[in-house]
Amino acid sequence: MLVNVKTSSVINASVKQVWGKVRDFNSLPDWYPSVINSHIENGEPSNKIGCIRSFNREDGLTIRERLLELDDVEYVCTYFLVEPDKPMKDYVCTMRLLPITDGDRTYIEWLADFQCLPEEEPELRQNLEKVFQVGFDALKEIFSN
Repeated sequence: MLVNVKTSSVINASVKQVWGKVRDFNSLPDWYPSVINSHIENGEPSNKIGCIRSFNREDGLTIRERLLELDDVEYVCTYFLVEPDKPMKDYVCTMRLLPITDGDRTYIEWLADFQCLPEEEPELRQNLEKVFQVGFDALKEIFSN
């Protein structure tokens, strides 16, 4: 079954400030809690479409993702999970930022599409929503100072 997960939040910083923090495909350790290191494979630039980032989390898990889109005009980054966890297939994720002109804030959304068995959908959805919320909360904390 195809699953669509969409989460969103508001960050109290301009879209240019938030994009400056999340734009670099290799910058997860700089803003996402639990990511301890990251590198772009084969020494490619982190803004090259098709490059693969490999990062490690505190729990020992290594994740590899391929950059599919990086749009500095629309503030969009889309990537594909190269080696998904067994329950998920065809995992594609997009982070999109939109300017909120009232107060110079940023609307941020994180979307994921993937295939899984129907009985696995509720838990996978809940886990992804938590993962995305952790990222939103970290960005809010960074820009609260």
